Amino acid sequence: MHELIEDFLQHLRHERGEAEHTQKTYSALLNRFVTWAGEQGISDWQSVQLRHLMAFIQHERERGLDNAPQNSPRRLSGESVYLEIAALRAFYRFAESEKLLSENVAEHLSLPRRWKRLPKALTNEEINKLLVPETPETPASLCDQAILELAYASGLRLAELRGLRLEQLHLDAGFITVIGKGNKERVTPVGRKAIAALEHYLDAGRPALVTRRSPAAVFLTKRGTAFAPVTLWLRIKQRVRRAGVERNVTPHMLRHSFATHLLENGADLRVIQELLGHASISTTEVYTHVARNRLREVHNRFHPRARAG
Repeated sequence: MHELIEDFLQHLRHERGEAEHTQKTYSALLNRFVTWAGEQGISDWQSVQLRHLMAFIQHERERGLDNAPQNSPRRLSGESVYLEIAALRAFYRFAESEKLLSENVAEHLSLPRRWKRLPKALTNEEINKLLVPETPETPASLCDQAILELAYASGLRLAELRGLRLEQLHLDAGFITVIGKGNKERVTPVGRKAIAALEHYLDAGRPALVTRRSPAAVFLTKRGTAFAPVTLWLRIKQRVRRAGVERNVTPHMLRHSFATHLLENGADLRVIQELLGHASISTTEVYTHVARNRLREVHNRFHPRARAG
């Protein structure tokens, strides 16, 4: 059963160009099913029937969280169950199309309604606080400043920031090329302040971080290596804390702030979709809810007849 999963992961990697994170997620979810199936005495995919898949999903809905204390009432989130079903459906579609399995028993496994979680954005005041340059300047602080300025100016994902290479910078022309999900390339403009922060880092910060083994990644650690996902986010969180921003800032919050502030200032939704690298406009539409909430707050706060009394 594991061999067939590996075939599927190879398909995701080489033919679909899926991100490494997506591959790891699908691998973990499918192998969880294989472990459960083994406990039920099922040792091959041909023996799996729809009732087995449904029993597994029910088991997942009822089981406790892996890292939760014993007897904890906490259960798997609806989002996690949704991903497990999506992984099984994608796997079976692949296996049937490649004639590796005779039928797609997951075809009638329905996906639950997926509630859209509204993205949280930083306020303009919080952004301004966060982007105040630190003193005294060090190579690491210049790197942090360039990362933050670029993340907010261009709405890049964490993986896109990590993977950004020197040849993708076109600062004289005011843009960068970004390799996004599925290895899709897009062109993203960069604002004046972000360009200044990047140029300052490239002139006065990065040369001090480079070693003989350093890659062509734009952003480097103190050891001259490319950032790992956790390392980069810890650096940003530390900077957030030092800046005095009290909120728990998540990896996507700067990206959400970029999109939300563009929309609030009149940007077209299709343009924001292009800038964010969203394949579907429906993914971008979640920001319209955020903008409407913000408009309602402003109206209630400032319109003379919006408040009681």
